[in-house]
Amino acid sequence: MNQPQLSVVVPVFNERDNVAPLVGEILAALRGRLAFEIVCVDDHSRDDSLPVLAALKAQVPELRVLHHAIRSGQSTAVRNGVKAARAPWVATLDGDGQNDPADIPKLLAARDAAAPQVKLLAGWRVERRDSGSKRRASRWANRIRARLLGDDTPDTGCGIKLFERAVFLDLPYFDHMHRYLPALVQRAGWTTLSVPVNHRQRTAGVSKYTNLGRALVGVRDLLGVSWLIARSRRTDVEER
Repeated sequence: MNQPQLSVVVPVFNERDNVAPLVGEILAALRGRLAFEIVCVDDHSRDDSLPVLAALKAQVPELRVLHHAIRSGQSTAVRNGVKAARAPWVATLDGDGQNDPADIPKLLAARDAAAPQVKLLAGWRVERRDSGSKRRASRWANRIRARLLGDDTPDTGCGIKLFERAVFLDLPYFDHMHRYLPALVQRAGWTTLSVPVNHRQRTAGVSKYTNLGRALVGVRDLLGVSWLIARSRRTDVEER
């Protein structure tokens, strides 16, 4: 395979019925556009997601499959996928099929039209296809996050993003960091851009998060990211 220009990282946990259609949609969106690879990271699924991915790998030369020995969470799955990625730019998609791979070319076009300082393009689900309770919880969470972090990002929870691999790997790592990528990238001195994207209803499987669970974890994470931003120090470096 040629050196890829783009790596598509997909964290997967108990998504046996979603991974094959999702991989097919990624191929349809990207084949013929650029050299790419797909890195699916199975987070120690309890169903047969891993055998399904293994069977797909035999048919799809662009597909690579990583497997966690123990369940480690979505942020760890994303980070391990990015570490294994061979391209300088990475797109991420949730494994549940709610993100639309057809939006990846839109993010690539927005990147190409943006200033060089833009290192992360975040999907913005203008029309959410989740339950009413989840949409209300997300609106409140976004308002609180925006007030504390000032990241000027309307939707940090959207799984579809495009970013420079080196910039991502330079960010501080912690569990649930994937929900704060715009603020962390801005903290590092770069610019981010929100791009409206499609959002779809889940057609198979069940959500892995509850509103209460996200709220309890989110408060602690939000305070931690706020502390990181407050303690941030940056300076230009010149070699003499």
